[in-house]
Amino acid sequence: MIPARHQDRHRESWREELAEAITDPAELLGALGLDPALLTPALAAAARFRLRVPQAFVRRMRYGDARDPLLRQVLPVGEELLDAEGYSGDPLGEAAANPAPGLLHKYHGRALLVTTGACAVNCRYCFRREFRYDAQVSTGGRWRAALEAISADPTIEEVILSGGDPLSLSNERLGSLSGSLASIPHVRRLRVHTRTPVVLPARVDEGFAHWLAHLPWPAAVVVHVNHAQEIDAPVADAFARMRATGVTLLNQSVLLAGVNDDEGVLAALSTALFDAGVLPYYLHMLDRVRGASHFEVAEARAQGLLRGLAARLPGYLVPRLVREEAGAAGKTLIPLSTPPETCKL
Repeated sequence: MIPARHQDRHRESWREELAEAITDPAELLGALGLDPALLTPALAAAARFRLRVPQAFVRRMRYGDARDPLLRQVLPVGEELLDAEGYSGDPLGEAAANPAPGLLHKYHGRALLVTTGACAVNCRYCFRREFRYDAQVSTGGRWRAALEAISADPTIEEVILSGGDPLSLSNERLGSLSGSLASIPHVRRLRVHTRTPVVLPARVDEGFAHWLAHLPWPAAVVVHVNHAQEIDAPVADAFARMRATGVTLLNQSVLLAGVNDDEGVLAALSTALFDAGVLPYYLHMLDRVRGASHFEVAEARAQGLLRGLAARLPGYLVPRLVREEAGAAGKTLIPLSTPPETCKL
């Protein structure tokens, strides 16, 4: 548990910001001075997958620009209602890799704990937009079945906290969860996958930094930034607070049409990440979830973008281009010129 003296004095501020997130498409369009004609398709798409975006993220969007790369990631649009061949509600086959409620075990040596169904932002390309969180995260015996499954499998050395977004949980709940994991002797590493520090940087408060600093194992926090415009001063400060605890900060992006499918944009993203103390890690091809087909970038174009990126940046600033495939033993690395091969995460 997080000792009281380490709880943030303004511990409610991030919750207040989260409660004030925009969920009405009309409010989002009005805040940015956008064409009211966008409202009807936005309402139709939001009826299937709700709009949710913190105002801290909206403030980084360009006023009056319907093609703003941050807006495009969160605004419901009519294209989401179109049926596209090859797109489904479970593109990664997670239902078949679910040995216990709340646990996904796809790759050898590591398992993913679905900590919560809550998220600070609803990204329109989210591969879990149809995920049945109600069947995975219970309120009574919270995480019990998943923790028992991890404890019973000595091959699991790394646990990944995901969701939803684990930073939707309080510092106290995070402390309780890490305490339970610490009692499992074969767990040697912890990874936290989160977009919250990017869309709601106030969440990285004193209590969360204390939790990170006192984890009993080496830890990595994998954030999710798709465009350099997402990294403003508060986000950079949040990254610095996490980095000061000694954790490794990595970034994974998704290659998205109309957002970052441009060599210069990707180069600016890698540079901005490194300036903020975050190492580019993965650039994901789009997971083919129903409703997201308008974001897809062809693999040949993606390879061309990465070739250009590799020619203009040092190797440590070039993320690995990958695709995640149902049933594969690891992420599929997409080389720049030769056929794909499977690599271990």
